[in-house]
Amino acid sequence: MSICVYWSLHIYLSIYLSIYLGLFMSLSWTLHIYLSIYLSQYIFIIITGNIFYLSIYLSIYLSIYLSIYLSIYLSISVHIVSLLISSYLPVCLFVCLSWSLHAYLYLLVSSLSIYLSIYLSIYLSILVYPCIFVSLDLFISIYLSIYLSIYLSNLFLSIYLSIYLSIYLSIYLS
Repeated sequence: MSICVYWSLHIYLSIYLSIYLGLFMSLSWTLHIYLSIYLSQYIFIIITGNIFYLSIYLSIYLSIYLSIYLSIYLSISVHIVSLLISSYLPVCLFVCLSWSLHAYLYLLVSSLSIYLSIYLSIYLSILVYPCIFVSLDLFISIYLSIYLSIYLSNLFLSIYLSIYLSIYLSIYLS
């Protein structure tokens, strides 16, 4: 094998491993945030005993599993598409396309998780609390503010990891 093939393989492996490192870090960061929200809602339910907050608690608790499922789906789809792209394209074009593809898949799965968890929270609020004394728009605004903070922290973490990876690649390629 020539030196060019080893060099291409090394760049491909560094990109491939950094994508999985980013997914692992974002998943562990997400679980840390969900765990703190889970504990705060649990303490709040014990103190107040309000059924309205029980529906928020159940929707957040179930959205943990939804987020884990979507993260696994994202990692599998990035893995398959990266393998397909790397087998047909040269390394420099693969580096450019993998960034945009990774960002597109991340935004797609994040938007799906937001919509599914909103649907789940509305469904649980109707099931758990059939006599809605608190307005539904207040419930949605509380839930959306919690989920928006989680989404923004994940987005910040993925942007941070992509900047770090691009700095690493530019230092490596220079």
